[in-house]
Amino acid sequence: MHEGPARISKLGTVALRRGMILSNEPGYYKTGAYGIRIENLLLVIAAPEPKGAEKPVNAFETLTLAPIDRRLIDSRLLTAKERNWIDSYHAHVQEVLSPLLDAATRAWLDAAARPLGNP
Repeated sequence: MHEGPARISKLGTVALRRGMILSNEPGYYKTGAYGIRIENLLLVIAAPEPKGAEKPVNAFETLTLAPIDRRLIDSRLLTAKERNWIDSYHAHVQEVLSPLLDAATRAWLDAAARPLGNP
């Protein structure tokens, strides 16, 4: 998240509050060649409080629901935890969007969001 004033950074000037929407923009840039960035919008929400918490804890809910382009993913480089995160995200995208789509678009989504599996 590179734009302020609210951001997850030492440069942030505004504390995160529930109800704020932020962008999550991880990316990789090769100087003089290309850049890849995946952007999602996140809503700051209440998180379950850990036992012994001294103050309320926040979490993020992903608002952007679009499959991550598989051409950007080399699953051989991912850990099992990272593959599981992508598969879980894609399953959530399918669960929410599939009922809203016509058959052709649902078929596209099913292919785009299929599990990565093991490399």
